Amino acid sequence: MSEDSTDANAKSQNPNSIGRKEVNGHRDSFTALTNGETSPLKQGEAKEEQTTDNVFQVTIKLPHQPYEIQIMVSTQEQVQDLRQSIMESSGTFQYSCFHLEHKGERINDYVELSEVKGFAAGSELKLVEDPYTEKEARMHLIRIRDIIGAAGDRVDTLHGISAGLSLHDIVSPWNDPAAPSAPTDKPANASPSGIPHALVDYTLDGPPSIRTITPTDEEQPRKTIKSLSVSAWNPPPPFLRQQGHLLYLQLTTNEGEQYQITSHVSGFFVNKSSNSKFDPSPRPPPKNAAAHSLFSLISLLSQSFSKSFDILLDSNNKRDPLVNFQLTNAIPSSPWLVTPTATSLSSHQPDLTRTQETFLLSGVENTETLRDWNEEIQSTRELPRETVQDRVFRERLISKIFAEFSEAAARGAMMVARGEVAPLNPTESKDAQIFVYNNVFYSFGADGVSTFTSEGGDEAARVAVGKDVGGVKAVNQLDIAGLATPGTITVDYLGKRLVAQSIVPGIFKQREPEEHQVDYGGVEGRDVVAENDAFIPTFSQVSKALKVKKHPVWDKEGKKHVLEGSVETKGLLGTDGRKYILDLYRLTPLDVTWLEEHCKDGEEPSTESQPRNYPHRMTTLRPELVEAYWRFKMGEYVQEQVKRRKPSASADGPAAITNGTGENRVNGREEINDEHQIETEKSFEQKEKTMEQSPEEDRVDISTFSLTLNPDVFCGQVPQTDEEKEEWANDEREVRAACAHLHEKVIPEMIQDLKEGEVGFPMDGQSLSRLMHRRGVNLRYLGKFANLTENEDSRLRALKALTVQEMVARAFKHVAHRYLKHLPMSFITNCLCHLLNCLLGTGLNDLPKAQIDDDLRDSYKDADYSFAKVTPHSLKVEIETQVQIRYQYVLHDAWTHEIRHLQLLRSIALKLGLQLIARDYHFTSETQPNTEQSKSETNAVANGTVNLSGLNGHAHGNVNGKKKKKHAGRTSPATNGLEIPSQQSTFSPEDIANMVPIIKDACPKSVLAEEALEAGKISMMQNQKEIGQELLLESLTLHEQIYGILHPEVARVYHQLAMLYYQLDEKSAAIELAHKAVIISERTLGIDSNETILSYLNLALFEHGNHNTTLALACVRHALELWKIIYGSKHPDSITTLNNAAVMLQQLQFYPESRQWFETSLAISEEVSGKQSVNTATLLFQLAQALVLDQDHKGAVNRMREAYSIFLSKLGPDDANTKESEKWLEQLTQNAVSMAKHAKDVQARRLRRVVFNPRVATMGARPQPQVGQSNSDMASGRDTGSRSSNSFDSRSIDELVKIIEGGGDISKSSTGKKLTTRSNPKRRGGAGVVGAQA
Repeated sequence: MSEDSTDANAKSQNPNSIGRKEVNGHRDSFTALTNGETSPLKQGEAKEEQTTDNVFQVTIKLPHQPYEIQIMVSTQEQVQDLRQSIMESSGTFQYSCFHLEHKGERINDYVELSEVKGFAAGSELKLVEDPYTEKEARMHLIRIRDIIGAAGDRVDTLHGISAGLSLHDIVSPWNDPAAPSAPTDKPANASPSGIPHALVDYTLDGPPSIRTITPTDEEQPRKTIKSLSVSAWNPPPPFLRQQGHLLYLQLTTNEGEQYQITSHVSGFFVNKSSNSKFDPSPRPPPKNAAAHSLFSLISLLSQSFSKSFDILLDSNNKRDPLVNFQLTNAIPSSPWLVTPTATSLSSHQPDLTRTQETFLLSGVENTETLRDWNEEIQSTRELPRETVQDRVFRERLISKIFAEFSEAAARGAMMVARGEVAPLNPTESKDAQIFVYNNVFYSFGADGVSTFTSEGGDEAARVAVGKDVGGVKAVNQLDIAGLATPGTITVDYLGKRLVAQSIVPGIFKQREPEEHQVDYGGVEGRDVVAENDAFIPTFSQVSKALKVKKHPVWDKEGKKHVLEGSVETKGLLGTDGRKYILDLYRLTPLDVTWLEEHCKDGEEPSTESQPRNYPHRMTTLRPELVEAYWRFKMGEYVQEQVKRRKPSASADGPAAITNGTGENRVNGREEINDEHQIETEKSFEQKEKTMEQSPEEDRVDISTFSLTLNPDVFCGQVPQTDEEKEEWANDEREVRAACAHLHEKVIPEMIQDLKEGEVGFPMDGQSLSRLMHRRGVNLRYLGKFANLTENEDSRLRALKALTVQEMVARAFKHVAHRYLKHLPMSFITNCLCHLLNCLLGTGLNDLPKAQIDDDLRDSYKDADYSFAKVTPHSLKVEIETQVQIRYQYVLHDAWTHEIRHLQLLRSIALKLGLQLIARDYHFTSETQPNTEQSKSETNAVANGTVNLSGLNGHAHGNVNGKKKKKHAGRTSPATNGLEIPSQQSTFSPEDIANMVPIIKDACPKSVLAEEALEAGKISMMQNQKEIGQELLLESLTLHEQIYGILHPEVARVYHQLAMLYYQLDEKSAAIELAHKAVIISERTLGIDSNETILSYLNLALFEHGNHNTTLALACVRHALELWKIIYGSKHPDSITTLNNAAVMLQQLQFYPESRQWFETSLAISEEVSGKQSVNTATLLFQLAQALVLDQDHKGAVNRMREAYSIFLSKLGPDDANTKESEKWLEQLTQNAVSMAKHAKDVQARRLRRVVFNPRVATMGARPQPQVGQSNSDMASGRDTGSRSSNSFDSRSIDELVKIIEGGGDISKSSTGKKLTTRSNPKRRGGAGVVGAQA
């Protein structure tokens, strides 16, 4: 095995992975499918035949018990993948140093199984134990410690506390996917007095509970041994190393026996040494023991070990395996709230090996983990890509190397930020210093060498490095052969922004005086420009894909140079012979409209209310906007060609669009955009769909269409001749037109879509930012959004509140960074605590004081302690100033009284990387509990643990409202749990448990996996289900193979495929994927991210459709609680969720409760959409149905009459919705009399009650789309599947009445045939009413 894979395997092993097969380094989520045992996706015979040929069972002969095992393998696997499967099987996990033999011949670990001669189904392989080397012995020790649970908790500064946390098993426990969920719907004759449902005590307007996102304290499994570490006698002296001694270990069993163990090339044995005497020779009988595996040796020495290990396995196997798998290709999400027990003193257990892991992983010289990152990245990208297998292998390695580089670079960046790495140029100013650590080059995101003086100095430099990472990612996505980019990430940590890059060979090379430092592009700003024909072919490919115009630039002497890209983009010929593209922060033109309006050189505001200048000139347009503008202009071009060819074409519909190569469209949509598609593509794609139906003469070839933008206009370039000036003026007009497209079309359309409910409404700042970026809108337009949403519309008021909150959070981030930048590590928590108190804690203490240890302060005399002078008023002014200059928006005077404290705290914590203690923070005196209650709650949290306090001795678990006494000096850092001192401010320094870095990487997405996914969706849209399902399953496998199973992209594809399979009635597959989507979203995106909420809501829908409504309601409850935390109550799109909850309660025959939830949904709809809106009418229709089930026939008639009136006035008498409601109203009225005579029997509950079984298109239970996803996207399956339009119950009133009276057959009406849906031509259901949920 390679060194890298050995290290990874050593770290990733855990008891939970035992017995679960992994293919190509990841667990195959559809192993049963692949093996041909079951087929929940109903694959065809041809597919099964192919699967049988490629996947089969082999026998592995073992040297010890159980002597042989059977393993499923694929001919496409490598031998090392088979080795990994063996190491993770239940009977063979103790083996790590071995090779495999087939028919007496050793097999190379790095060949595919298909290359092994004579290897076929039923073949036997022999496992042969190999002699250990020192490195293999070290890796074996680490692996065994992890497997037996002896490793303890590692202290990882990068990943943070409780990183990769998942609450899935607490909220919605799920068993073997092969066994369907047990139905929990109550039988028809059950009464509502059964087990209470999950929503029984839920209050929609109640305060958010932080307990929703904090795990319960689970009982820790019993230890299998007391300790296992490297002995003090290590390393072996030279004369014993020659005899095969590798390591000396020390084992203490649960029985209290201590053993000194020698790691020998032949295995492990107990030696004669003691703590005071050295004798590493084997012990004589009867106390002798030896084994090839350390696991086997421990089993021989400890009688209780096997039993304890079985208990450990049982404990771990109760949880979903994905909960415990270690993330390999993604950095786990660190929660912003952590449990108090996670930071208590008792949670930190002694473990000698924790201090030895650097030696165990890296060797004595610490050189085994040093890697040449640049060479690895470039050589990986140069791997062959001819066949599909080549592409899979290549993209898998690219994902792996980028993930490993990002993690290593982030760790080094944290050390640089803390001042633990010596600079290469210590005599320069701090901002100009550069560093090299672990073969990674670091510099600060500041203008240390005055490169960006004319652009805005430090502000411009900070923005430039962020845009550079985005540019590198875009070029990486293009994957142009012969063009190299350095590995690049940015890290925000402790108020500093650092850029980390792999070292490009030759970048530090001292060149001859006449030679330029770079080979192509601007050398010293725009003054000196270098040209090199060798870079033109590759740079031209980048320019073509990114819509960059080939254009002239002029140096300081007026000499003309024609460049393929921006003058700021540089080409460097490395000493390794590769062509590198650098400084990619200006791939798109400047937003000249914004610059001319808000960045006027030399002008200062004359009045306080006049907007101030924007802090920098790095205001480039987003690539998504350039792509959207290209599509817009291309649409105009098509229409023009059609009109020119046939004047009447406009009456005949749009023409089909063809493109000989399709290159522009693919590059623009799949490779540049961060999301799957841009919403502004809708008009183009509607034209594209008609391509096959249009006659040949209507086809328009767009290969002749061209639109490119000059990124260097408005940047000080001076054309020399009249012809050059004219061309430059045309380029400027084109860029102005693109800016006008942003202001006049993109932004208004986005606001209108959100107002009308045409797209999913954002839940928090992250989803709002992502939605804006998808549309090509920069975040500097948040202020414009706030100004444009100042009206009486409820949805726009909600958007404005969210926008203002995001601006305040980002302004606070900039203020905090300024105070943190030159502050020692020891004062970081004091600074942040004081700033948070000044912003969020003024309701409890209107004049908080900063806590600073004066003794410690004297040790850092050069530090900047200006944060201590901050007051709530001064911070308010600073935030208002930042909002004004960055977003050109003026906050009104009372904004501090309108903020949502918990939601703003979460937004700030996520932006700064804060991890806070999970407790009830009291932002006002009204929210404080009384003293006795506070003490009891605090003691309940702290019971049995020792609470950590900081310099001033304040316990972090406190929720009291009493004022604390001021301490003259330091107190004991521990309390006994009996009395916790109260605090006078909302936050104390001990509340900030940790800070984690905010990382932005440049890892490209897998083109191959996305291609398979898109092809599968298109096939499904064309009703080619068999091909579509095969492609979707292939896409799923590709995502898992390339990214590893625990990755955000895999979570998103699980989410999308779950929707598609559910609509195909493949419920078992949909539920399995939905559960996995929840777990992976929690672990990689966050336990309270908006995507996690959507995953929970859709999981609830799928479980409900599988008659597991009790579990579905638990998921709905958890999602609603999360919604409160990240947004608050009454989110505009929560109407669908409330509707679905009502339907689920109806399924369980909780009719009164169901009616209440329908009424709540209606109330929010009336507030959000208006009482006379079509959405409200739809909900009135559904409420009327619910009232019939609740025996309120008079109320049902009234509600149906209201619905009919609204439909009649809004949609007219001929609309299908109007006719449907009229039909229901007539029959409800006719049946009201007959129902009245049964009232006595109904009240006596003598009538038979039959389960009302709603379906996807019945009574409002709908799937949920992602934030920003449009209704048409949902219906077409382009993103997460299809979405039903406004749909009513397909049954007549007579059928429903029969059901209520006990005479109807619900099975006939709820299954069998496809449901018909009626589209609402005005709003198609809205994003938040009865359509899918945002």
